[in-house]
Amino acid sequence: MTTIDLASAPQADPARRGRLIVYAVVLAIGLALAFAPFLFQDVRSSQVAARICVFIVLAASYDLLIGYTGIVSFAHTMFFGLGAYGAAIALKGMGPGWGAVILGGAAGVVTAIVLAVAIGVLSLRVKAIFFAMVTLAAASVMMVLASQFSDFTGGEDGIVYKAPDLFKPATKLLTDGDGKVLKLFGVSMNGKIAAYYFVFLSCLVLFFALMRIVRSPLGTVLEAIRENEMRAEAIGYRVVAYRTSVFVIAAVIAALAGTVWAVWLKYTGPETTLSFSIMIDILLMVVIGGMGTMVGAVIGVVLMSLAQFYLKDLMEVAAQSTSGVPLLPDLLEPDRWLLWLGVLFILLVYFFPAGIAGTLMRKGSH
Repeated sequence: MTTIDLASAPQADPARRGRLIVYAVVLAIGLALAFAPFLFQDVRSSQVAARICVFIVLAASYDLLIGYTGIVSFAHTMFFGLGAYGAAIALKGMGPGWGAVILGGAAGVVTAIVLAVAIGVLSLRVKAIFFAMVTLAAASVMMVLASQFSDFTGGEDGIVYKAPDLFKPATKLLTDGDGKVLKLFGVSMNGKIAAYYFVFLSCLVLFFALMRIVRSPLGTVLEAIRENEMRAEAIGYRVVAYRTSVFVIAAVIAALAGTVWAVWLKYTGPETTLSFSIMIDILLMVVIGGMGTMVGAVIGVVLMSLAQFYLKDLMEVAAQSTSGVPLLPDLLEPDRWLLWLGVLFILLVYFFPAGIAGTLMRKGSH
């Protein structure tokens, strides 16, 4: 074989390898979440797994805005909160039934659509920074309203309610011959399992809906608008109409995720749905995973959630194991977990400038 033949032989595509790695990691995460009740049987792990499912949808819907369309919004948690409060108020007033979940969730979605259309039509014509400020103001107003209208929202204390009877721990999904709850791999087949799989399957459907959107012709148009808005307008696309439409779609998905979260949590308050810290978390999750990839939301949410819930415990173990080493135990003090979370975020941004999934999937593609 000549030198020319060697040079022209097909080389391994780094971007293709990166995509395979990303998809393998996402598949592994999906399988871990699918079997989470059997793999991680303590209450805390179940809570973390359910939160990851919901926040994957929330972060992915935000990636539809910022990653695929170039829309910077700080009102995403407002739509999340509308879905959650809709279900919570209905469950509190009507009792723990599926009718309350459907009616309350639908009310939250309709309200989200109305607000999204109003914000989109009035504000998406302006420059990005001004639109971001408008959404920030809208989110702040919604936070104040949720705190002030305590007769409906419970104010700062929030609302406590009951989920549908299917999700009660006493509910027997499977029984043995004696009428006792059947155990599968040591896990009781009761309402807790039903509640988790309600969250998992609902979020799986919503995530695949988002994947379908970005892989459709609409997704291509959105990317064109993100790359060059003026050129997209010049070739005939109504940019404001498309941007408003995707803003509404993201709002609906966020509201539905909020409804699912409310049913799982059985509590809804400003800090669990409308807090600006949640908005910052979503933004960091998308950036860490990789904007404009959708699957990056899965990786970003998992990394952030595990760090938020388990980094402090890991540092406590590390501090105890290095107690005889000068300075290290002080640096690894569990109360300093936010410092190390910040260091971790800086390292991720440095080594993965386009996010983990974005960097791996685009490596060598230029």
